[in-house]
Amino acid sequence: MTQQISAENCYEILTKAKREGAEGVKEQVYGYMSDHYLQVLRSPAVYGRLTAGEREHILARRMEGRKVLAVAETSEVYDRGGSRDNSRPQSPLLPGPEDANHRRVFCLDPETQQWEVLTNLPEEIPAKGSGMCTLYNYLFVAGGMRAHGDGRSKASERVFCYNPLTGQWSQIRPLSQPRCQLRLVSMDGYLYAVGGECLFTVERYDPRTDRWRPVAPLPKGTFAVAHEATSCGGELFVSGGSLFYRLLRYDSRRDEWEECPFNESRRRSTDMVAHRSLVYRFDVDRERAGVSVYKYNTVVKVWLGGAFFPLDNPLPFRCTVLGERIYCVTRSQTLQFEVSEEREGFLPEALPSPAEARGALVPFVLTLSRDK
Repeated sequence: MTQQISAENCYEILTKAKREGAEGVKEQVYGYMSDHYLQVLRSPAVYGRLTAGEREHILARRMEGRKVLAVAETSEVYDRGGSRDNSRPQSPLLPGPEDANHRRVFCLDPETQQWEVLTNLPEEIPAKGSGMCTLYNYLFVAGGMRAHGDGRSKASERVFCYNPLTGQWSQIRPLSQPRCQLRLVSMDGYLYAVGGECLFTVERYDPRTDRWRPVAPLPKGTFAVAHEATSCGGELFVSGGSLFYRLLRYDSRRDEWEECPFNESRRRSTDMVAHRSLVYRFDVDRERAGVSVYKYNTVVKVWLGGAFFPLDNPLPFRCTVLGERIYCVTRSQTLQFEVSEEREGFLPEALPSPAEARGALVPFVLTLSRDK
């Protein structure tokens, strides 16, 4: 059993290894299946024949390793949450001053606290307006606004996928319709592409079938652009846009959107993330020089009020959750908001952001193998 393991022969090699008691080969095959999880997942001849325990094992292996904070460069300039009159930005796609070529993904080494280049985004990925999220320890990038040779821009329907365990980029099934300024969210093993500029539609991607299909659209008059989205406890939440105080919840079982209690804020949120059963909403207030943080309890379905944290020169940021902290990333610094049971609030020490980063930074969490 010295042949090269591939997606086509991995189950055959696994079966033979089990029969012959070749534990080392069996673990090698499980390692291959873990490293190439999406290929295995969408192959009924392989995934459909694995036991429930084997399925759990290869996914658990994929999620083992060092969890790191990562950020991707975009060519957008965000102006969220800081306007005095709470007005909408004239355009959600303000070009950055830097060249959009060779955009990178950085990761923060948890031991040295130094940023390292993990990969470059393919040039085919639009520099503006794409949605990003992670699922099964893959980074997905969908949609965006791509410039054409005639000087015009057009929304994209293409979706790209990065595998940090192999270092490879690939394309998956395109969106059902082109989207720009969408929000891409993972929930219960699916991807959700929410809205976009002038779009109220929502579609869901099933990685097992490599298919997008439409689900219930956002209610009319809600969030055409500049909205935020996150998943919490198996539910999808959307807020922001032109109606700052509204929060919508998507019930996947009934395929319906429901209105949640209003929030007291009348500002545009800079971002919204979930931790345990709470949805955290961050509003940058430049006038008061600080950040207002609101929490929505998804179990009892109430807002828990807002806490204000003074910050010097607060700038709009994007957020992601790693452990008991929410990392709020700008080009100049990375703020740490602790959400442990003992303490809640911004830590006094800020982490650096990648010194050479260009444009706005979109943060997320990836798991790298221990040898990387």
